[in-house]
Amino acid sequence: MVLGQERAGSAQSSDDGSGVRSGRSAHLVWDWNGTLLHDIHTVIEATNAAFKELGLPAITLERYRELYCVPVPRFYERLMGRMPTGSEWEVMDETFHRHYWQLVPAAGLAEGAAELLVAQGAAGGTQSLCSLAPHDRLLPLVRGYGIERHFIRVDGAVGRSGGGKAAQMVRHLAALQGVTPARTVVIGDAVDDALAAAHAGARAVLFTGGSHSRRSLEEVGVPVVDSLPEAVETAERLVAESPDDAA
Repeated sequence: MVLGQERAGSAQSSDDGSGVRSGRSAHLVWDWNGTLLHDIHTVIEATNAAFKELGLPAITLERYRELYCVPVPRFYERLMGRMPTGSEWEVMDETFHRHYWQLVPAAGLAEGAAELLVAQGAAGGTQSLCSLAPHDRLLPLVRGYGIERHFIRVDGAVGRSGGGKAAQMVRHLAALQGVTPARTVVIGDAVDDALAAAHAGARAVLFTGGSHSRRSLEEVGVPVVDSLPEAVETAERLVAESPDDAA
């Protein structure tokens, strides 16, 4: 479940040329789907393929972003006007994922994502990846894009899908060596990413390129940005402005 954990804490405090000491840099916890992986259009295509199979009307990207939430069965409740039964949810979940995993190989990384990961590591910052994507599916994708070396840990979901990320985020941060939640910033595209960060004692920056509308993201009360470079810049500022005793 771990990639390159032996590298944790290996970065030395140094000046990256911007006047910021890397020893005080944020540890970035990246979300995968809708954040590093630009797959929102793949999600919509898979959702509508699954909806057609289930006899549900197609959904637009705009409506998806307005309605999407975690736990995912609540998303279906918003669509259907009632909570799906346990058996209905299992069919919906299997049908969506069958279509999604057929389509996702055509998705690419978000614009500038690979360069950001390289730059953050070069500046002495540490990064990890925490995703609700199934762990056994996540690792081959990360490796396929050639970016696994930038993360000190990669955690995908294990077990049943559809739930939130809060407990997983706590476990993820607890497993990191030399990383404190107070200097950790989660970068994600979903309200649940911010809730998980808060649950684990970390901060969050939310990105508008994924599953939620800007309006719904802004309701959480954390910084909302329109690009990943802005997300990294904001994360570093949040940590730089934090009290010294938060280290």
